[in-house]
Amino acid sequence: MSGLRRYAFALGPLAAAALWGVMFVVSKWSFALVPPVTLGFFRVALGAAALWVGLRLVGDPATPGREDWPALVGLGGWVTVTIVAQFLGTELTNASQGSLLTVLTPIFVVLLSGALLGERVTKTKALGIALAAVGTAVVVAGQYHLRRIAVGNAAGVALLVVASFAWAGYTVWGVAVVRKFSALTAATYSTIAATPMLGVLAVAELWYLGRGIATIPLSGPSLLSVAFLGFGSTAAAWYLWYKGLEYVPAGTVAVFYFLQPVVGTALAAALLDEQVGAWFVAGSLTIGAGVWVVSRERADEPARNRHGDGSELRE
Repeated sequence: MSGLRRYAFALGPLAAAALWGVMFVVSKWSFALVPPVTLGFFRVALGAAALWVGLRLVGDPATPGREDWPALVGLGGWVTVTIVAQFLGTELTNASQGSLLTVLTPIFVVLLSGALLGERVTKTKALGIALAAVGTAVVVAGQYHLRRIAVGNAAGVALLVVASFAWAGYTVWGVAVVRKFSALTAATYSTIAATPMLGVLAVAELWYLGRGIATIPLSGPSLLSVAFLGFGSTAAAWYLWYKGLEYVPAGTVAVFYFLQPVVGTALAAALLDEQVGAWFVAGSLTIGAGVWVVSRERADEPARNRHGDGSELRE
């Protein structure tokens, strides 16, 4: 294996992290039009439909049976907790807190994958994670006043921590499903399982707010934001994230999550006229170095299949 192909496993998680960076900007803006849980329902329902169409077009010889549905429903539960906690937390906090707490997701993944999957945290991987975490802190410190990061809605901060842990759970518990079937199958059925759960919560939210579906504006901007959240940050991103799990351990895939605040900050600068300076450049380069260190470790390893017997992984 040589050249770009050695690092092909990274392309999916990298693209997913970029899409999620855009998501924070779009979702924060969209909350003025659509309540957060309801927006999450629209996002997941549209993503589930897109994934289902993709699965039908591509086809997958391995179809989940009745015995597989408990695991898929469990993944749907992780998705539901992630979306609700993430969107409510984002509404209650600010961009700096959201960016900083993003660091917790890969850390939670490494801890869970070590405890539940027996994945070993090598010195190289630990170094890469440390570099990426430091880089994220540098990016956030350069963009926001550190005193303001500690000040905010405690409930919002707690919800973002819950969201980080829930996405780690979705990543780690999804490994077995991904490697039994495929990334597309796992992403499709887990998203379908989450849709009715979020639907019930969306109805409860609208009832609590005293609003009906008719009060949600169907303007061009709101439809475009929902379309991006459904097709981009859900259908495409969740498939790409799980695609990485077909090839490498969960802890390795998780490191690419550190790129999300870099993308979000860069887009905020481009679209919202926020200023970026030397701290952003230094932090981004440090994150890139950490991701490269972990990528090098994987690229230099012999290929392993899903069962670790030394044969080639699916390409």
